[in-house]
Amino acid sequence: MTMHLNQARAFEVHRATRASKVTLFALLAFAVAAASAPWWAGREALHDFVQLAAYLVFAMMWNLLAGYGGMVSIGQQAFFGLGGYAMLVLANYCGVSPFLAVPLGALIATVIAVPVSMIAFRLEGGYFAIGTWVIAEVFRLTFANISALGGGSGTSLIALRGIPRALRESLTLWLALAIVVAAIGLLYLFLRSRAGLALTAMRDNAVAASSQGVDVKRARLIVYLVSACGAALAGGLYFVGNLRISPDAAFSVNWTAFGIFIVLIGGLGTLEGPIVGALIFFVLNKFLSDYGTWYLIGLGALAIVVTICFPQGLWGYVSQRLHLQLFPVGRRVVFRDAAVPRQQPLPDEIAQALDPHSTNAHRA
Repeated sequence: MTMHLNQARAFEVHRATRASKVTLFALLAFAVAAASAPWWAGREALHDFVQLAAYLVFAMMWNLLAGYGGMVSIGQQAFFGLGGYAMLVLANYCGVSPFLAVPLGALIATVIAVPVSMIAFRLEGGYFAIGTWVIAEVFRLTFANISALGGGSGTSLIALRGIPRALRESLTLWLALAIVVAAIGLLYLFLRSRAGLALTAMRDNAVAASSQGVDVKRARLIVYLVSACGAALAGGLYFVGNLRISPDAAFSVNWTAFGIFIVLIGGLGTLEGPIVGALIFFVLNKFLSDYGTWYLIGLGALAIVVTICFPQGLWGYVSQRLHLQLFPVGRRVVFRDAAVPRQQPLPDEIAQALDPHSTNAHRA
């Protein structure tokens, strides 16, 4: 009896897809068109884009924390509000340009997130989720009692009064565009890195990831701080566009509720999901928000239906059906026929020794 070794197969590791390359050019074209919007779009369109950008960035940060990091928080509005108030203080009281105050305020919120994480990480699971919400409420009540910042009624961003309206709206749009592009690009690069792979492993099984050398505590802290920084950027951007801030608006749990809705509708644990979900939410919010309570009931009903029918989200369903990835963060192994000569048959002596039914094998 003779046995043959399997023919060697060569393979290639692909990190990009044809769809991802098309997406890159589409994003570049969109960025150019959006940057030129002040010359062809109306004021309402500019304001809408800023709001959409804030929703998108906040949802992407929640998705990073929960979808990739496995930490479900319902208190991310704490950093959204901190980013807004830090921007306000820097602009109104320190003389910093409001547009520069947005990233500086995000850095301040990130620094505050360090001691906050020490408290939050003492909790796990549902206790972590509730604990983060309680922390956000503490911040809301604290700022509501600071009279210098307007107390519970809030205050206006007076630092923008000296800037002409057209210039102010253009600068706000460009800031929003820069934040969106940076958020998508940096998250994409992060998730494709070794740290992103470690993060995914930690989400799937923290004990197994730790046994393979992943520093789980460090990874959790990094994700928490990055998510806090992004949420603070979204908050600063939102209130630069709205020109006014109050504790109830800045630290409202609705922000996290909207972020969860966006991610669940689009797809948890994907980069494309929050983008799809943010577009859907923005359209619903713009045209149906005047219906008050019925609007919120409709959002909840839609989230339930999508969760039941498409547990992976709308984008997740499309991606599975069409095998489509616009932002592939993993690697694809593609086998191809290699010009490798077929292995020669094994000698009869070795083949008989490996064959359990061989007479000589039984004798041995």
